[in-house]
Amino acid sequence: MSALTPWRRTLLAMTALSALNMGAPATAASAAPAPYLQRKPQDEVIYFVLPDRFENGDAANDHGGLRGGPLVDGFDPTRAGFYHGGDIKGVTKRLDYIQGLGATAVWLAPIFTNRAVQGPPGHESAAHHGYWITDFTDVDPHLGTRADFKALVDAAHARGMKVYMDIVVNHTADVIQYKECPDSRCAYRGVADYPYVRKGGVDGAPINDGFDGKDFSKLKRSDWAYTPFVPAGQEHVKKPDWLNDPIYYHNRGDSTFAGESSLLGDFATLDDVFTENPRVVAGFIEVYGAWIDQFGIDGFRIDTARHVNPEFWQAFVPAMLARAKAKGIPNFHIFGEVFDPDVAALARHTRVDKLPAVLDFAFQSAATDVAIARSGTDRLATVFAGDAVYEGGEATARQLPTFLGNHDMGRIGWFVLKARPGIGDDELLARVALANALMLTARGAPTIYYGDEQGFTGDGDYSDSREDMFESQVASYNDNRLVGSSAKGPFSAFRTDGVLYRRIAELAKLRVATPALRDGRQVVRAASDKPGLLAFSRLLDKTEALAVFNTGDKPIKANVPVEARSVAWRSLHGACAATAGAPGSYSIELKPLDYMICVSEGR
Repeated sequence: MSALTPWRRTLLAMTALSALNMGAPATAASAAPAPYLQRKPQDEVIYFVLPDRFENGDAANDHGGLRGGPLVDGFDPTRAGFYHGGDIKGVTKRLDYIQGLGATAVWLAPIFTNRAVQGPPGHESAAHHGYWITDFTDVDPHLGTRADFKALVDAAHARGMKVYMDIVVNHTADVIQYKECPDSRCAYRGVADYPYVRKGGVDGAPINDGFDGKDFSKLKRSDWAYTPFVPAGQEHVKKPDWLNDPIYYHNRGDSTFAGESSLLGDFATLDDVFTENPRVVAGFIEVYGAWIDQFGIDGFRIDTARHVNPEFWQAFVPAMLARAKAKGIPNFHIFGEVFDPDVAALARHTRVDKLPAVLDFAFQSAATDVAIARSGTDRLATVFAGDAVYEGGEATARQLPTFLGNHDMGRIGWFVLKARPGIGDDELLARVALANALMLTARGAPTIYYGDEQGFTGDGDYSDSREDMFESQVASYNDNRLVGSSAKGPFSAFRTDGVLYRRIAELAKLRVATPALRDGRQVVRAASDKPGLLAFSRLLDKTEALAVFNTGDKPIKANVPVEARSVAWRSLHGACAATAGAPGSYSIELKPLDYMICVSEGR
């Protein structure tokens, strides 16, 4: 084994120190975990919420304690890109609604204190999404207080529901500026042309005994591609305070999201954190470990995980799992955002970065194509065939959060409308329902994007897909076409008798009640290079749950392979035959855009 570099020695020492600090809350681990804590990640049905768009539980915090109008406090409920007034108390108020949908875990977009407004003059928007963080230790005043968050977590736990936090380490709000770029937009400067050992990265003059990218004890504040500075009056705007020092940032200009810039560049001007630095590793371990210690949360979704060096995650993830275990949380769920539909790209981050799971963008892409009939059903079968390449193989694939759309890319309803502009209401409902059935029966941890159950479609991605659940004042939200409803806004979208809410609730509750649908090994039984038949089984002990789908426009009659022992069947959804017929074969019939879920407990 080669000798440890100074960087590696420092990192190991600081990580070990943080691990020692984890010992304090270990008392809870000695008691038997509550029933909800015993559930594995794949046992959950996750409901993803942007608190600002969900429910306004306290109008007093709408302006976040700031004065000066929308360009100061960020509050303008008439504009899609600004704060609208939803908050943590609103989520707590609607836990009945969420639980009624069959969800068992709530994932909140970042709730940390944000820089309220950013952007060049005339193009400003507000941090309603939560990803422009200035204070990683407190709750954004637009969303409430730490006490409000504790009340939400406690209320969820009392119901047997989990709470996941959305966390960020790749970047902070855009505070640091560069002297060379008065307009704050700087082209990326790479390591080859501007190595750290060139003073200022401009004149090319070498620095004696300079920073070599490994020994951080030799890093100087002059060793940058650009000359960073913090504007007057903002020297201590970030918390913890060490985040205010430019030495903890890459300072290389805007990422092109290709090559090294994907790791070292500013994310659309946001300050890109120098996550290779051992001080940063130890700092974020302490920051996010404290949220586990103080609130007993159940998991982290990691934003922009692919834009952080693997060594950071290799230290951070074990530390968080240890922190959770010391708190008495044995099934802490960590999953990273890797915005890529390629299975190999996703799996790489479980093998190299050692992330326990990643959001399953491959499933999202394939399930959308299959439900829209833009591809054959073998498109999804190919994704499932790649489960073996994840670290831990198929068992890890069962923990991947699956989803149909989100706050960045848009909603499943919008994808269907865009692909089929003249689609009728009945077919729109059938295809969206079919997509949800795929997600809620397949391997993975199904994740419902808030509002999908009310038929929200949106007008596109980002702010166009972040509609208000309460009565909206955004004109472009109120005129949207809905799935399964002819209603137009503004209205309060918390009805539990809508057709899509009821269908998703039925599927979610079937999943929760059927262990094979949650944790069963998945076997694809039938697929085609054309729209039509897709069938897969979920196998657990002697139970076989069979899910069959018809994505085509013609009825299907077929025999699909099943386990030879699976003889007596009952229906979970649809007209399942009571007997299989010949051993190892099961006869099915399906109307166009329909599905059936059948289960056999064996002989």
